[in-house]
Amino acid sequence: MNEAYAIPAVAVVVLATVLIGGFGLRISRTTSDFYVASRSVGPGLNAAAISGEYLSAASFLGVAGLLLVHGPDMLWYPVGYTAGYLVLLVFVAAPLRRSGAYTLPDFAEGRLESRSVRRVVSILVVGAGWLYLVPQLQGAGLTLQILTGAPRWFGGALVAAVVVLAVAAGGMRSITFVQAFQYWLKLTALLVPAFFLVLAWHGDGGAPPAVDGMPWSSAGSGQPLATSRADHPLYATYGLVVATFLGTMGLPHVVVRFYTSPNGRAARRTTVAVLALIGLFYLLPPVYGWLGSLYAPELRATQDADAAVLLLPGRAVGGLGGDLLGALVAAGAFAAFLSTASGLTMAVAGVLSQDVLPARGVRHFRLATLLAMTVPLGGALLVSGVPVADAVGMAFAVSASSFCPLLVLGIWWRRLTPPGARAGLLLGGGSALVAVTLTVAGVARDGWLHTLLAWPAVWSVPVGFLAMILVSLATPDSVPPHTSATMTRLHLPESLSTRGTIPTGEPGGRP
Repeated sequence: MNEAYAIPAVAVVVLATVLIGGFGLRISRTTSDFYVASRSVGPGLNAAAISGEYLSAASFLGVAGLLLVHGPDMLWYPVGYTAGYLVLLVFVAAPLRRSGAYTLPDFAEGRLESRSVRRVVSILVVGAGWLYLVPQLQGAGLTLQILTGAPRWFGGALVAAVVVLAVAAGGMRSITFVQAFQYWLKLTALLVPAFFLVLAWHGDGGAPPAVDGMPWSSAGSGQPLATSRADHPLYATYGLVVATFLGTMGLPHVVVRFYTSPNGRAARRTTVAVLALIGLFYLLPPVYGWLGSLYAPELRATQDADAAVLLLPGRAVGGLGGDLLGALVAAGAFAAFLSTASGLTMAVAGVLSQDVLPARGVRHFRLATLLAMTVPLGGALLVSGVPVADAVGMAFAVSASSFCPLLVLGIWWRRLTPPGARAGLLLGGGSALVAVTLTVAGVARDGWLHTLLAWPAVWSVPVGFLAMILVSLATPDSVPPHTSATMTRLHLPESLSTRGTIPTGEPGGRP
């Protein structure tokens, strides 16, 4: 890839991120602006922002890399990433917005009237957020290494610095505009080169790509689904499906964006728009994975298959056109790292500033932003060798095992109690978090133990639900005293709440 074009393209994305973030700073005036953009983000802008932060390194680089290595069995990734929003739309979006919370811990405390449940949720939000941030920083390091030959730590450090600056400057109001811009940039960065790549493939005679000597269309049959799933691919597929379908609703950087909607109806409309936007985007990574097996087959034997998206324009098109298209792809890739890292940092910083630091306010939020990025940056420098899509899948598993049971039962089951919620969070989410941590640490490298640890959602999600239900049934006297009023508030339109029919105070003791 020609550095003369790629480096300026990345520089433009970084500069645009800082400038747009600065615009958000100019209109951020209150604490509510920093946390939830004063709950005034319309469905169109909010959907673009959610899509921008959701389409991470795993979507932009990782899906194509796994498709290159393992064939169409990997299509479960984009299917799961998209279908998760359908589950969120049906069960969570509108009631979650009506809760009036700023963060997931706010929702947990408001619904269950328990500080101890709030603390457990806070720990899991921070853990899931950090787990998700690590592959974003690693993907940035890989991208800059390919573009410039710079050491891998430099890309992650650059993303960390830009994100801390943008988030600390204007909070949610600032990154809303940044992420909406970056969604359209990412879509353009894949769509335009894909058009010319298909033309180049057609001009080369339209030879069918192959994986391991077989046509790409059948390469995945009976093959390992990923490097961490080689021993039991069917079980791993179920683990992936459960994690992605149920994990989306609890991802801290996705959930926090629904709090910015004006009301429940706007939250539902936002979710429908998100389904359309990310569905459109996910039509493109399979094209890159498909053509990567023709133009970059040697990447299948390395740990750098995620680089296929970056290398394809230069190999398939070549010349000045290939350089320009490669620069556009590089810009889109960097936008993916910046947008997702911004959303995750915002979510983690919000929890740290409310539940860890000794005081609240904009000043402490900015300090929390620095802390929220420091830990995953250290993890990105120490851990390597895990494909970005696999690493993100682990974060989905933690989310599905903890926040999915909490949200579904908290919104739809009146008999949920604080002891039940604690048990489900610790047994479901806690066990999933321990399992994926052991996987990254390389405790087990093959066999059933490795598969169960790498893809825990099949067993950890049922454990979370069962623990919450059984312990709640065993502790009926612990049902919060204001449950009826809270449940009414979650399920009735806001217009009734404003007439005084139900309480209007926010969870977590907020006015």
